[in-house]
Amino acid sequence: MLTRELAIAAYERGRVFPDRLTRIAHARYVGYAERLLEIYRSGIGRTRRDLHRAAEAVFAGEPDCEIRRIRAFQKLLDDASVYEADQGGRTAALRLAVFGKAAAFHPLVARPDRFFENAEAAVKERIARELGRPWGEIEAGLYADVLDFQRLRSFQGYPSPEALLSRYNVAQVQACLYRAERVVVRAAADFKTILRYAKLARLLHDIRRLGPSEYRFEFTGPASILRETRRYGVHFARFVPALLACRDWRLEAAVRTPWGGRARLLLSDRDGLRGHLPPPAEFDSSVEEDFARRFGPERDGWTLLREGEIVHEGQAAFVPDFVLRRRDGAEALLEIVGFWTPEYLARKRDLYRRFRGRRILMAVPVRSIREGAEVPEGVLVYRAVLRPEAVLEALGRRCPSEVPER
Repeated sequence: MLTRELAIAAYERGRVFPDRLTRIAHARYVGYAERLLEIYRSGIGRTRRDLHRAAEAVFAGEPDCEIRRIRAFQKLLDDASVYEADQGGRTAALRLAVFGKAAAFHPLVARPDRFFENAEAAVKERIARELGRPWGEIEAGLYADVLDFQRLRSFQGYPSPEALLSRYNVAQVQACLYRAERVVVRAAADFKTILRYAKLARLLHDIRRLGPSEYRFEFTGPASILRETRRYGVHFARFVPALLACRDWRLEAAVRTPWGGRARLLLSDRDGLRGHLPPPAEFDSSVEEDFARRFGPERDGWTLLREGEIVHEGQAAFVPDFVLRRRDGAEALLEIVGFWTPEYLARKRDLYRRFRGRRILMAVPVRSIREGAEVPEGVLVYRAVLRPEAVLEALGRRCPSEVPER
């Protein structure tokens, strides 16, 4: 990801627009990206400084490319690279040995005379013999602990020039959000993915329900906290690719401008930005997929929704596998689990106690239950297949109909 210094954005009429390369306006950048990738693919053994100079040369004749854009490409390419690093202070030890030996012959000159008799080439050859290494190898390692002189060891790269350009566009959005004070995401799908990555990134968040299957996530932005702003900004940036992989969302961020004002950043899943993370799978397991297929969208007055709700209280939240809603307004949550341990049961019991106002039904395979274990209320045991009939029967006990069936 990029640093704050490499963020490029335009501010117009109260809105902020992160720098973005498009297929129409920047079609020539596909060629530039291919040349950049080739420089790094064939650059094993070259120093970081040499690679950066070669990257700058790619844009030598491009009028629409400021230096920060070039630096951003260099940063993204370096992020996909592995450079040789000094291990255990060997570079510093080598410098100390070489300079210590050379000090006895100071000053060194290219051509000795009667006043300065120590030729540089001869002294280098002598030091190389004493250290038992060719001078070229010694010289290459004298400053290996300096960032610019680190040598490229491997390059993971990007699958295509288009992938590099796409990564650039996403990185500029991430860098823009370093200045965000508050970020609001309205989502109508993929709640579990959004919540999971928000927690992994340790983002401060608040969740509000807007409708039957729509939620509002409000995140504290990096620019609003007083301490560890940089670290929190990095965590926030890591959340962005996960959001881009999701469906049906809108983002609005309040961003500080460089001159101290405020601007709005607006994004949605329809803006064409693509993160490097794959889209979330529709189902977490074959058991869930099979159950959804057998149940269908509606059965016996119950509608089945996949991850259709977030159960939350403060910072504690989870997304059940399924939400079942009945025509008369009754609702129950279904969790399908594939393992069973005392520790897991204890966590689930704590979860149920916290959300005891909700009807939660947990389905557990019989093979996962330890022999002699007590099955608590609200747990449905199934064998190889979770049958809709068994779930409906359990729902009938948990959610008795208030209106007699005719």
